[in-house]
Order: sequence, then C-alpha cells, then structure tokens
Amino acid sequence: MNILIYGIGAMGSIYASLLSRAGNKVFVIDKWQEHINKIKKNGLKIEGASGTNINKSLEALTEVPDNIDFELIIISTKASGVRNAAIEIKKIVKDNTIVISIQNGIGSSDEIKNYIPQKNLLVGVADGFGASIIKPGHIHHNAMKLIRFGELEGGITKRLNSIKDLWVNAGFNALAFENINQLIWEKFICNVTFSAPCTVYNCTVGELINNESYWKVANGCTLEAYEISKLKGITLSFSKPLEYVKKFGEKMPNAKPSMLHDHLSRRKSEIDFINGRIELMGKEVGVKTPYNFILSSIVRNNEQKF
Repeated sequence: MNILIYGIGAMGSIYASLLSRAGNKVFVIDKWQEHINKIKKNGLKIEGASGTNINKSLEALTEVPDNIDFELIIISTKASGVRNAAIEIKKIVKDNTIVISIQNGIGSSDEIKNYIPQKNLLVGVADGFGASIIKPGHIHHNAMKLIRFGELEGGITKRLNSIKDLWVNAGFNALAFENINQLIWEKFICNVTFSAPCTVYNCTVGELINNESYWKVANGCTLEAYEISKLKGITLSFSKPLEYVKKFGEKMPNAKPSMLHDHLSRRKSEIDFINGRIELMGKEVGVKTPYNFILSSIVRNNEQKF
C-alpha cells in the first residue's frame, strides 16, 4: 500500500517506521528540513518500546508529491498544523483515499473537513502511546499501549476494520471503535488534566499527582472539562472524573506531556487545542473555567519568549 504520513515528529515517525517495516511504501512529509535530511542520509532511527531499528526505505520529502496515488494519508502533525496539512493534501485526495487524523485536543477533524470531504475521513486516538525526539532522524519510542480508529459518524465499517488490520499487521495494538467521539473526549479530559499543569509546574505526571497543591489545580482543570462534556451531551465511560484521570496518570508516572516537551525544546505547543479550548467551550455553554484560563495564559505568556 502507498501511504503518505504528513508530519513526522515523534509520533509520526513511529507510525512511519512500523508501517514501512510491514511492507508498505511509506512517504513522509515534514517542513523540518534537518530532520528530513537526516532521514534521507542515514535513515530513521527508532529505539524503545518497538525495538531498535534504522529504517532506510522511507521516502522523505518536504512537499507533497502529486504524481503518486495514495490509498492512505495520515495527518500526524500537532493540532496547530492540521489546517496547513489539509490544504496541502487536498490536491491528492481521491474518492477512495482514506485520510486519518491523529491529534491531541478537540477540533482537528472539524478543521480538516473544511478542505477534505468527510466521507474520506477516519479518526485515530492514541492511548498510552508516547514518543520523543532525541535529535533529527532519531526518535525514542516511550510507550505503546493502544490506538483506536473510528468513523466520524460512528459505527463499524468494512474500511474501518481494514485500517485496523493494517495497523495490527504492522505491530500496533489497534482496535476499531464504534463511538470514537467518546474516546476523543475521554482522552481530551486527560490531556486537559496533565498538559498545562505539568508544563506550568515543569514536572512529570507522577510528580503532579503526588504534589497536593499541583494536583488540586490539575483537578480544577479536570472538573471544568467534565462539566462542559456533560452540557454538550457527550457520552463517557465514567462518572467519577477525578478517579478516572488519576488512574490514567498512575499508569505512566514518569511521562512528560508533549506540551512540556515542546516548552523544554522552546517550541510553541497545542495549548489552544487543549486547555485553551476549554476556555472557548466554557463561554459557549456558560461554564466558568478559571483554572484552564489561568494555566493557558501562563503557557501562552511563556511561549512569547521562545
């Protein structure tokens, strides 16, 4: 299968390496020239949860090729890069092309639908799945628990199962899920709990949970997100959000959210799509969101110095 992966940061690099090692022809697109050059010259080195491997079969580019038919396109940029990705791939999406969006936060698929027909779209939600960039061309795969895929309108379809099988055959633990919107929100509430708080306090997930003052602030973020989800009529698998997010975090005490990794590397983060999105949705449904507002303001202020 011809696969295009747009955005090969830490997570996109893992997708690319494993899907390529499974026998697919994988093209990777990124605007980070140094990363692309290293992959072209030395291959993409992955080490960690999926083993150690140097993949020299990837086609690494900075622009989308328009002379190849792609059966699958994966958008694995940060949420802030989704719009540009959708605009660039629009020209190569055909009737039978499947486009998968895999991002943190809320709203990425809505942005993509402005440029790509909804009938082409699937959504992926990564759970307990982490990676970090060591240097250009070199990625550490921190953890690989589960990735789930779903149709935007819900239900299990033939193409959804075929995509799940493709990822399973590449070595991922993957599932087709009937109500992907539920998973998006459940992960979103966890992202809201850990992303900005860990970034502001410069701590791991475990350190956040074990510090009473830090954890109180994080829980404030949790409860604001949970209240909004209820008012929006979102179906969730839990009714005790504080227990849910603590259990989630206790599985990865040494993890650092991608937002914190961004700040440690002096890169702008996805704050507007995570804690910042709670601010906006709170205004829409009439919920005050002081915890998310304050933390988002601190994160944005720090990013002005980058």
